[in-house]
Amino acid sequence: MGGGWTVNEPLLRISALRKAYGSRLVLRSIDLEVAEHQVVCLIGGSGSGKSTLLRCIDLLDVVDDGTIHLGGTELTDPRLDANLARRRIGIVFQAYNLFPHLNVLDNITLAPRQVHKVPRRQAEESARELLARLGLADKAHDYPERLSGGQQQRAAIARALATDPQVLLFDEITSALDPELVGEVLDVVTDLKERGLTILMATHEMGFARQAADQVCFLQDGVIREQGTAEQVFTDPRHESTRRFLSRVLER
Repeated sequence: MGGGWTVNEPLLRISALRKAYGSRLVLRSIDLEVAEHQVVCLIGGSGSGKSTLLRCIDLLDVVDDGTIHLGGTELTDPRLDANLARRRIGIVFQAYNLFPHLNVLDNITLAPRQVHKVPRRQAEESARELLARLGLADKAHDYPERLSGGQQQRAAIARALATDPQVLLFDEITSALDPELVGEVLDVVTDLKERGLTILMATHEMGFARQAADQVCFLQDGVIREQGTAEQVFTDPRHESTRRFLSRVLER
């Protein structure tokens, strides 16, 4: 994946991105670059713009101004087929969003078969490999309602991986989980990082962000107030707003 990018070149490049819902301005000129194989964590309070940013990248929300480039393609080009662009992106939400009427195997193979026209046998073989890697080998024929929250989220990650995306977007994927299930999902993300996947994730798990992220971005009021290495942001934040946010969330 990535077609010859070096580690220093941005795979994902966001420039002057702006998004409003009616009169409410949610993103106010976001600039962000994510290099191939990087894990970038977005932190910040509710309403800071993290989820909206991810939705704009996946073209679920139409941006008002600015550009998003993935590789050599401008995703915000109005002439671009959004469905074609989404094939290069995997996104996982906090609410899993698995299809309840399909078993786990069919959830994972749906996009490869319907969108990418992969033969069923090949799609199922790849899906079973993913399920085995994520500790769900025995759940292929179970329906989502029979899975724990952590298992459902791992199945959702497998579904996102099934199309071999260039970049993975994770939107607070542990926030709906019971505390004892958070670790198992974060272990999966750590494994994906070790395998070299490119990940942009919104998270409120500060310990994980500090340990796993190559870059951390603190969002407030639709602006990236601070960006740096995890070590820099967590141990020596430059902005008072970052310090206040971290002192508040780390005391909990």
